[in-house]
Amino acid sequence: MLCVPAEGLVTRPPVLLVGNFLSRHVVTRTVGEELAARLAAAGWPVTSTSERLGRLSRLLDMQRTIWRGGPGRARAWAVAVVDVYSGAAFLWAEAACWSLRRRRTPYVLTLHGGRLPELARRRPGRVRRLLASARAVTTPSPYLQRTMAPSRGDLRLLPNPLDLAAYPYVCRERPRARLVWLRAFHRIYRPELAPRVLALLAAEHPEATLTMIGPDKGDGSLERTRRAAADLGVAGRVTFAGGVPKEEVGRRLAHGDVFLNTSDADNAPVSVTEAMACGLCVVTTDAGGLRDLVADGDDALVVPRGSAPEMAAAVARLLADRALAARLSSNARRRAEALDWSRLLPEWEELLRGSARTP
Repeated sequence: MLCVPAEGLVTRPPVLLVGNFLSRHVVTRTVGEELAARLAAAGWPVTSTSERLGRLSRLLDMQRTIWRGGPGRARAWAVAVVDVYSGAAFLWAEAACWSLRRRRTPYVLTLHGGRLPELARRRPGRVRRLLASARAVTTPSPYLQRTMAPSRGDLRLLPNPLDLAAYPYVCRERPRARLVWLRAFHRIYRPELAPRVLALLAAEHPEATLTMIGPDKGDGSLERTRRAAADLGVAGRVTFAGGVPKEEVGRRLAHGDVFLNTSDADNAPVSVTEAMACGLCVVTTDAGGLRDLVADGDDALVVPRGSAPEMAAAVARLLADRALAARLSSNARRRAEALDWSRLLPEWEELLRGSARTP
């Protein structure tokens, strides 16, 4: 997909973004898609790949795009940005980078996902080789910057940005038991924990409700969560909203007061920073990079992974302590303000200019 730069803006060298650009299929819009749109608006000719839903067709489309070359150029793009995840997606990154090297296109790698450190421990040579082949490697979290340092020491920290204007802020000085969960329904995010938290709160807070927002990843997590809500007697209090377009996320979050992040593995989840931008009181597990993203007792409450009783106790504490809730809410918004695109897009542009192939 080629994004044409806005008319009248100074032309920048062409850039290719390689990753999952699937929002028209699964609603959720990734940071990579946001980056493509922001660069195009700033005058960069941007091509992105791939929008294909099937894994094999996506891999093949990435390869076709790379070998087809950049817009209006016989050789290739001036620079590429390749998303790197663990699992099968790591193979796609390796394949893309191999082809980019054959095309003599310099590239920047950007690391995602809380399971990359585990892959680096299991396959240290393989991960090290891929990271060493790039002009630069970025990471959205201090957690990955620290844990992936043995694979490459000069990782550049570029947090996941937000369009702050899209997230209406209200300080939660008197929060109600309106719980919100926002993530894809997948086992690593433990969605079935959320109705358990709700059930534990219901005795003391009969008005408590839970809204769960996110697409179904098809691994059975959505069905398990629905079953858990029914078995616990709280199905009537849970709303399953499905996936929502990015532009609606702020409005949906604004209807809640307490945000639950139940992940077992995580890095720097955008959903948490979106909730912080809206001023929700965040209660999160301590998975992966979350202790780097939030500060326990300052802008969120952090509990051990997998513990519904401790998460419910943290929510009850917020509902009983207005001063604590107000402090977390205002500090969360302040933390989110540092992540606005207006601050971070210039850093991306500087990195791409410095990494691009010279004429």
